[in-house]
Amino acid sequence: MFNMTDLITKTIDLRSGSSEAKREEIRDYFLKTWAIDELLYTQLKSDDIFYKRGDSLRHIILFYLGHTAVFYINKLFLAKIISKRINPRFESLFAIGVDEMSWDDLDNNNYDWPPVHEVRAYRDEVKKVILEVIDTAPLELPINWDSPFWIIMMGIEHERIHLETSSVLIRQLPLEDLTPGLFGVRCPSSGDAPKNELVPVSGAKMKLGKPMDYPLYGWDNEYGNYEEEVSDFAAAKYLTSNGEFLEFIEDGGYNNENYWTEEGWNWRNFKQAEMPLFWRKYEKEYYLRLVAEEIPMPWNWPVEVNYLEAKAFCNWKSMKTGKNFRLPTEAEWYRLHGVAQLNEVTEWEKAPGNINLEYYSSPCPVNMFVQGQFFDVVGNVWQWTETPITGFPGFKVHPMYDDFSTPTFDGKHNLIKGGSWISTGNEATIHSRYAFRRHFYQHAGFRYVESDAPLKIQQADYETDEEVTLSCEENWGDAYSDQPNLARQLSVIINDLIKNNSDSRILDLNADTGRLAFELARSFKDVTALDFTARMIRIPIQLQEQGYVRYTMRDEGELMFYRDIVLSDFGLNEIKGSLLFMQADAMNLKDIYSGYDLIVVPSLLEELSDPKAFLSDIHTRVNDGGLLVIASDYQWDQKKTPRDKWPGGFKQDGEPVTSFDGISSLLNNNFVLHSEPQDLIQIRKKSSRLSEKRILQVTVWKKR
Repeated sequence: MFNMTDLITKTIDLRSGSSEAKREEIRDYFLKTWAIDELLYTQLKSDDIFYKRGDSLRHIILFYLGHTAVFYINKLFLAKIISKRINPRFESLFAIGVDEMSWDDLDNNNYDWPPVHEVRAYRDEVKKVILEVIDTAPLELPINWDSPFWIIMMGIEHERIHLETSSVLIRQLPLEDLTPGLFGVRCPSSGDAPKNELVPVSGAKMKLGKPMDYPLYGWDNEYGNYEEEVSDFAAAKYLTSNGEFLEFIEDGGYNNENYWTEEGWNWRNFKQAEMPLFWRKYEKEYYLRLVAEEIPMPWNWPVEVNYLEAKAFCNWKSMKTGKNFRLPTEAEWYRLHGVAQLNEVTEWEKAPGNINLEYYSSPCPVNMFVQGQFFDVVGNVWQWTETPITGFPGFKVHPMYDDFSTPTFDGKHNLIKGGSWISTGNEATIHSRYAFRRHFYQHAGFRYVESDAPLKIQQADYETDEEVTLSCEENWGDAYSDQPNLARQLSVIINDLIKNNSDSRILDLNADTGRLAFELARSFKDVTALDFTARMIRIPIQLQEQGYVRYTMRDEGELMFYRDIVLSDFGLNEIKGSLLFMQADAMNLKDIYSGYDLIVVPSLLEELSDPKAFLSDIHTRVNDGGLLVIASDYQWDQKKTPRDKWPGGFKQDGEPVTSFDGISSLLNNNFVLHSEPQDLIQIRKKSSRLSEKRILQVTVWKKR
């Protein structure tokens, strides 16, 4: 068994050195990451605890043990670095774990959780596969987005994120379920809180975003270019301590609506919060809940709160002093980082603060680690900012993890900066950008600033991801043109097939940005729509939640149109709550997606890695007498679908095999052709002067 000291390491320079030395460095980084992840769970007293939830809005703890391993396999398979899965059931069951998104499936009735020993055995198999890839995959420096080793690094850095987020969930389990002292050493120092003071900071033009050739691994939201003029401000010397926050509590801060934002006051009332989540009060004595133990309140440690509580404290302080206190913006945090003259993590001989697990497995006093004129600009606990996350200009989605960032670009997720005691890998770097819902708890606190300058918040109200905006235009652009709309044409066909049967269960296996599902929900009470990418599925979910979405559409050159999708314009606002959108892989669906009276497969077959396998299995999800509707242009692409997986579109024994012939052969054992094939026109508008016309063949099959 490793101990913590053996496992301390830093993220890797991916651009310098020799290939073989880099291979060994990545191997070591992977093994230490794997080991420290497993060390975290040794704090659970028994395997039974894995089936508990730390938070009602999260999966059970077992999910996260499986999830970090499954992530590697799913990404390596998606990137075609490995050719087969290890355990398709696990790789579906443990796949989706995006925190607090509407498409999370947190109903335990939908899960048949396996025994813990099976998950551990699976992890052992995954570990062997990853080491084989590390040892044999081609490695050329520099390692960039297109390298197989970028995907390995993606898995490693993802696992290190969950080291932190899983520790927060463990921190919310009952103490009797845990054994302290098995994951590092708690800080032994505590005492009275130091008196905080303001330190002036001169303004400057700040350049945010990192270049594509930066030597360290980065998530897609870190790249791009953004400049902001930061005005002079004053910042607290220390992070806000437990002792300083106590003043807010004792002055009735949790019971005075005037200090809270509307969102914050709604949360406070819902939770009936009287103090931070990790505080405990027994008679008149306060205690602090750590990951696996409770200790008498260390008043000189940083308070850990969500954004809403931090904002209420700042508002309280403003009202008491007549000055303008608030949280720093992202740009102001970078200004503090520069003033503190802090370097990139790879340049540290020893961490400059309580970060990277180099000192403690807990917070420590706010006046322990000095950094220039300030303390804890990095480390100890994360620091909430006023800035909702969005992409910098030039932002591009990484195709192998398209839902890492974009689901948070909704104005509801605020950035945290600086890292905590358990922040390692990418989390400890200068450019790391993580954001959470404002009521969310992390190992996070805050530093307040005083400034009379108006807040500068970068806005990105319009969807600008080109793949998503083209789908928006194709699905919803008939509001702006008379061109035929594929979704509406398909909905007419489906309504004719099962008219006057509103109780039919419908499954749309390629939701895209949702138009077909919304149209079907006019007539049917039970419509489920799935899509592989969160980038797409978040558009119809946003339409459900707020009734509109905005996106940009190319006009000509650098000119753009700005479009609004408003459900009421389409007569769809009354039925927006009667359908379900979920993220799922059509090639590896959970068992719950079964028992349908009609399944529609629009423009999906040609996107699948193995349409033959898909067609051979789809009957298991359709009720007897149910219908399967396929719409495809049969444009097979070997980059997406290996040649031997095509159902047709080739010659065999010198004779042509059409895609319809191949599909018929694959379906004939379980389906009969219900009606003659028909062609539909699909118009994909790419700009105001460029459109692509496709002819899709629609076939309808009835299950025997």
